[in-house]
Amino acid sequence: MTDELIPADIRGFIVRHIDSVTQLEALLLLRGSPGETWDLPRAARRLYTTEQEVAEVLALLCNDGLLRVSDGIFRYDCATPEQRDLVDRLADIYARHLIPVTNMIHAKPRRIRQFADAFRFRKDR
Repeated sequence: MTDELIPADIRGFIVRHIDSVTQLEALLLLRGSPGETWDLPRAARRLYTTEQEVAEVLALLCNDGLLRVSDGIFRYDCATPEQRDLVDRLADIYARHLIPVTNMIHAKPRRIRQFADAFRFRKDR
């Protein structure tokens, strides 16, 4: 059923970039308010979670080129038009098919991302 409701390219995007519902909600929150500035305390209050969790998910989204951060202020800013299109489509699908999308995220093995991230080269290391 998930295959019918969530197109393959969106499933691939979720597999590559979304490790938790909080991460998806953070991405969509910033996407939905592009003119607003978001720091950790404000985002944590809006997402009903801790600043530590928000810091982790926002950092992952920045590393994936979906957000940018400057002086502790986060903004939605996809690195490519293709990413922007995928996020727009994901937002639409999530609004219409919340349960299948969240089930897919919950079924995703997080350890795979953590293992893969151990081998990524980053500017801060």
